[in-house]
Amino acid sequence: MSKDKEYNTEYELFNKLSQDWWDENGKFKILHQIKPIRMKYIISQLNSKNIKKIEILDVGCGGGLISESLARLGANVTGIDFVEENILIAKNHSLMKNLKVNYIHGDVEKINISKNFDLIIIFELLEHLNDWKSFVLKISKKLKKNGIIIISTINRNIISKTLAIHFAENILNWIPKGTHNYDKFIKPDEIINCAKQNNLDLKNLTGLIFDPLEFKWRLSQNTKVNYFCSFAKS
Repeated sequence: MSKDKEYNTEYELFNKLSQDWWDENGKFKILHQIKPIRMKYIISQLNSKNIKKIEILDVGCGGGLISESLARLGANVTGIDFVEENILIAKNHSLMKNLKVNYIHGDVEKINISKNFDLIIIFELLEHLNDWKSFVLKISKKLKKNGIIIISTINRNIISKTLAIHFAENILNWIPKGTHNYDKFIKPDEIINCAKQNNLDLKNLTGLIFDPLEFKWRLSQNTKVNYFCSFAKS
């Protein structure tokens, strides 16, 4: 599949799902379930830095689930997404909640924002890009001195292929079919090495797992499938 066709396919998929962003029992139910965990991880990586008034960029913000949560805590948040309908949904919802978020519709791989940020969040995005390494290089230039990048993505191995695609998409219907391409999954070492080449030092690597006994998501040392990692600008 060509890059243009792949881009259009992903655009059509997420555009079709855009109306579901704020339905806690809809297609993005899992994202609502893990939102508190995502927020907990973000706060833990700020090293007691006061979140109020810091500049945050949420890349691939979707309908604004994390952007709104951060704005509610007092941060100055910019959210960018390549699906225009996502941005419209995000803008309307933030207005309803009386929250100020700067939402931008644009191609995240060609990001062109003039200011730099204290914190950049890239959740479940890299595995959808055509050239995630070039993107990391470009986005790292938007960090302020001592700024932090937080990434969440999916490991590449037989376990992640089985759980993230076969079970999550095809059997349990946790996420829409066709959401992921196994060949674009990323091993932690690959991100760490790429970050190092771009003057980003690893701060933390933590897994995210679903505990079938407690029937809930939690952070873990197991990074075989989903994982978070954070980097500080050297």
